[in-house]
Amino acid sequence: MASEAQGTRRKVVIERTFNAPIEEVWELWTTSDGIESWWGPEGFAVKVHRLELRPGGELTYAMSATAPEQMEFLKKAGMPLTQEARLTYTEVLPPKRLAFTQMADFIPNVKPYEVAMSVELDTVPEGVRMILTLDAMHDEQWTRLAVMGWESELDKLAKRLRPVSAEGR
Repeated sequence: MASEAQGTRRKVVIERTFNAPIEEVWELWTTSDGIESWWGPEGFAVKVHRLELRPGGELTYAMSATAPEQMEFLKKAGMPLTQEARLTYTEVLPPKRLAFTQMADFIPNVKPYEVAMSVELDTVPEGVRMILTLDAMHDEQWTRLAVMGWESELDKLAKRLRPVSAEGR
C-alpha cells in the first residue's frame, strides 16, 4: 500500500453551483468567521484557532460534535467528541483556487496519512461553479464517510450564501 501513501490514491470530485458572487464564496472558504459558519458536517461545530492564508500557512481548528447522533457515533467508534485538526495550504490564488493538505490522524487503528484537497471556483451564468477534489481515503467506507461529510458541509455553505439577483449581474 506504499504507493497510496505517495499520493497516487484516486481522486474524488464534488461539484456544486452556488447562486452567489465568487467573492462571497471565496470569503466563506478563507476567513475565520466564514469557515466557522459552515465548516463541519451537520451536527458539528468548528472553532478556528489560527488561519494563515498563504502557501505553507496553516489553518488550525477544533471540530466538536454537537448533536446527539454524531456524539453517539463518535463514542461507539472510540473517537473523541472534539477533534483538533490542522491543514496546510499549498496554493492560494484568490478568488479562484485553494489547495491544502490535511492529516487523517483521527481514524482508530489506522496509521495517519495525508489527504490533499483543492477547491476551484469559476464564475458561471448561474453564479459560481465550485469543484472540490480530494484524495480518496484509505478504504471505501471512509471515502464514503468523507464524501457524505463534505456534501453535508457544502449544504451548510449553500445556506450561508446570499443569492445574486438577476439584475445584479
